[in-house]
Amino acid sequence: MTRLGREFFARHTLLVARQLLGKRLVKLEDGCRLAGYIIEAEAYRGEEDLGCHAKAGRTPRTAVMYGPPGFLYVYFTYGMHWMLNIVTENEGFPAAVLVRAVFPSQGIARMAARRSSQPRRSWTDGPAKLCQAFEIDQRYNNTDACSQESQVFVENGLEIPDSSVTIGPRVGLYSVPEPWKSIPWRFRIQSVLAALQAQCVNSNSA
Repeated sequence: MTRLGREFFARHTLLVARQLLGKRLVKLEDGCRLAGYIIEAEAYRGEEDLGCHAKAGRTPRTAVMYGPPGFLYVYFTYGMHWMLNIVTENEGFPAAVLVRAVFPSQGIARMAARRSSQPRRSWTDGPAKLCQAFEIDQRYNNTDACSQESQVFVENGLEIPDSSVTIGPRVGLYSVPEPWKSIPWRFRIQSVLAALQAQCVNSNSA
């Protein structure tokens, strides 16, 4: 598989969020490879987006969002959870995609150990859950995911047709005013197993 380069992320955030579906999130640790197909992603774009952390402008926390595309923005929330984002668009414009869920494909034993109290279907079906399963935390904030030396990155995966994708409002923005609360910037594979299995069959028969 080929790592996604900076040109992939240096585009409109909505386009990146949609096209991340089917790509594989990868983490290398101690000779082990953890990976999962991205099945849900949300776009956050600009200081005018009141659901975006950049609404407060450039701060020590959000500075990475103003940096080059392809860098990781990992933040702590609710006093207990880490969330993984990937910076998008041009340097100087704050935008990122939140990786909300993945379908595990490699490193299953390690994910199982870290998420042992949950059934397999719930290991990585939320942004905090996937960070726990992959053990992604503040150590990876401001990491260049496009660098060949990075231990966390995204690589090519499967092409997901529009017919398999649902688009809707972002999750958890309870106090955010409209239109930002309901703006349809969340992209999700609606039938994960069917879409992934179909693509695997097509790839194997090609």
